[in-house]
Amino acid sequence: MIFAISIKKIMKSRTDWTLIVMTVLAWIVAVGLAIKAGAILVSYIVSIGNPIAAKDLYKGTDLYNLRQYDFGHYTGSVMLMIILEMIKCYIAFMVIRVVSKIRLANPFKPEVARDLEKISYYIIGVWVLAALYNAHLLWLSKRIQIAPTHFVSMEFILLACVVFVFSQIFKRGVELQTENELTV
Repeated sequence: MIFAISIKKIMKSRTDWTLIVMTVLAWIVAVGLAIKAGAILVSYIVSIGNPIAAKDLYKGTDLYNLRQYDFGHYTGSVMLMIILEMIKCYIAFMVIRVVSKIRLANPFKPEVARDLEKISYYIIGVWVLAALYNAHLLWLSKRIQIAPTHFVSMEFILLACVVFVFSQIFKRGVELQTENELTV
């Protein structure tokens, strides 16, 4: 009997610990993505006055030929990169919010289910933007000499599906929890 109680305490503390670690990791990811978006923006601003800066926009991203070809396409490509990073950062902040709302005593809350569903929609938005970015650079690579830096977009579909399924599980959990509270 005492062994069973101590196992429950260990499991509860392990789950609490896991939620804390997930929150810390989500904060690290969010801050990292915000820094990345800011670094790309600052590099872009520098490249407005100094075209050579477009040769190493961010971690080896060379858009110098694109900037020389057409400043509008260059600006559009860089803005898409920044928007993608900002949306991913926002998704990380939404994950922080979801993890902070989960309480083990009452885990199924309508807000958590809604937030998970929103996260899945934002991930689909990232997929669409990444596909547009990839298509734009592919189109441009046929006209000028650029080394396209593709965003991996197909994994976003799988991730969005998984998060959406979790949101539906949470919705059903909210329904069952509400029914259970009404019967007691």
